[in-house]
Amino acid sequence: MSEKNAVLENIQSRRSIRKFKPDMIPGEILDQILEAGTCAPTGMNRQSPIIIAVTNKEVRDRLSAHNARIMGNNADPFYGAPVVLIVLADKNCPTHVYDGSLVMANLMLAAHALGIGSCWIHRAKEEFEEPEGKEILDSLGIKGDYEGIGHCVLGYVDGEYPKPHEKKENWIYHID
Repeated sequence: MSEKNAVLENIQSRRSIRKFKPDMIPGEILDQILEAGTCAPTGMNRQSPIIIAVTNKEVRDRLSAHNARIMGNNADPFYGAPVVLIVLADKNCPTHVYDGSLVMANLMLAAHALGIGSCWIHRAKEEFEEPEGKEILDSLGIKGDYEGIGHCVLGYVDGEYPKPHEKKENWIYHID
């Protein structure tokens, strides 16, 4: 019997993390995760997404507060994660949402493979439609019409790693 494929094992064992230690991820690990994001397939290889890596605590906290306002409360929607990767994609590309979603998946799978917890946090679309989000893009010299796809929050897991949930019935249908 052959051993289970490492990629498939990584896909099957990854879970969303909702409690992080404050410890920063080493730069070389973060760079590997970011590189994996840039390897995601995109429609017609247009490479519509961009990734903004936020490790600055002040900016991270400002993003968290903005996201919480959109959500309608004041809890930290990033669950204490010290790193926030914001994925946006060029709205002029018809596949931009799909392209950005594949980047998000690659980021989360790479993080898991490297022992880093992750979670997809929504409301990036709303964040970057508002002036505060547009100011961030302007401050980085990012021009164009970008839609926020998601935030991939990263950090070391604080506590037990989540167990898998039971899968729903009728997930897969075959046509033979």
